[in-house]
Amino acid sequence: MTFNGMIETESLIERAFLVAGDLRGSNPALPVNESLDELALLAQTAGIAVVGRAVQHVKHIDPNTFIGSGKVEEIHLEVQQLHANVVIFDDELSPRHQREIEEVMGDNIKVIDRSALILDIFAQHANTREGALQVELAQYEYRYPRLTRQWTHLARQAGGGSGRGGNGGVGLRGPGETQLEIDRRDITHRISKLKTDIEEVRAHRSRARDQRTKFGTPIVALVGYTNAGKSTLLNRLTGAKVYAANQLFATLDPTTRRLNLPGGKAVLISDTVGFIQKLPATLIVAFRATLEEVTEADILVHVVDASHPNARQQIQTVEDTLKDIKTPEIPRILALNKIDALEGAQFDTSWAEEYDAIVPVSAKDGTNIEQLIAEIERIIMDTMVEVDLMIPYNRGDVLAQVHEMGIIDLEDAVQEGTHVRAHIPPRFAPFIASYERA
Repeated sequence: MTFNGMIETESLIERAFLVAGDLRGSNPALPVNESLDELALLAQTAGIAVVGRAVQHVKHIDPNTFIGSGKVEEIHLEVQQLHANVVIFDDELSPRHQREIEEVMGDNIKVIDRSALILDIFAQHANTREGALQVELAQYEYRYPRLTRQWTHLARQAGGGSGRGGNGGVGLRGPGETQLEIDRRDITHRISKLKTDIEEVRAHRSRARDQRTKFGTPIVALVGYTNAGKSTLLNRLTGAKVYAANQLFATLDPTTRRLNLPGGKAVLISDTVGFIQKLPATLIVAFRATLEEVTEADILVHVVDASHPNARQQIQTVEDTLKDIKTPEIPRILALNKIDALEGAQFDTSWAEEYDAIVPVSAKDGTNIEQLIAEIERIIMDTMVEVDLMIPYNRGDVLAQVHEMGIIDLEDAVQEGTHVRAHIPPRFAPFIASYERA
């Protein structure tokens, strides 16, 4: 692959200059410098070296260059002096902003924004067909209004769904084009095809979820900011061996594992994609099938990196995203993870009254994991509903399911069948409603 006349190789190091516009009167999730710190971590995750940064305080967003033409010229000089070849803006650029800034920077310097960077990272880490489809759709929908000659050399070939493609760098890995300018009609067709494919995946996932519902197994979804430790917690709870690393978006594809509770019942623990501030809207839409695992759960365990200086802001970002995807009002546990990294000070939870339980844990060393499991079991038991059933003798399978999923309060063999009073998970109730005693 060529990039502006240069041969692009594995050894080509991309050097990034980060830019943020601090809009007066705005109320961002993070202060501007801390948001840039996070952007630097995102760049590092994508394999990019950060060589400089700049903040421009503005009264309003410039309609042409986002931060003003004078500041763009100033940044261009700094970029040249630092031998940077990528400029990354912390906020999403409009197509017009991107064109105007690219014009100033010239052909040898790529201009992208936080959204494009996150899309690139997602493409690197999507290891299943579902994840690859979702990322590709998000990339195309992001790219469509920004079609310029530059997008051809920013593209990467997905390479069997892993998203890596062997080229590294910050280009949008996934779709992979060879023509100089992408035809809008072809992109529209591809978007339509991807949506159809994702709907098929969604239907398959829905059928699997319905099957789980039929058997009444409660679902516990792990949610949280990226790098909060959800995958490590899943491994600790269930003995799974899900990939976990100290980096942003280490895992994207949801994983579900069974957890046997001390009382003998079982739940399914589902690890979901991590959230982050300024998450591209195209990604939220594209990952609808994955995020349905959250909206269909019986309990949410909100995993927080309690040692992070911006933990409160990260919690709020996650809660805002949960509202955006219309998560129903279900019990929530706040799991304050990484307490092994806290230096003496306790995490203030006086504000967190909406949670059904707050448990400080360490997924890394196992601290308080038993307490977390106990809270999950308590909430499951508290949410069970009482039923009074008459089960015919020829439906021993139904009786066995009630035993497996519920708590038996009374069981008596009578002439009509087995009379059972029990407490069962709410999701199981519709499947045995026909056996309810009048």
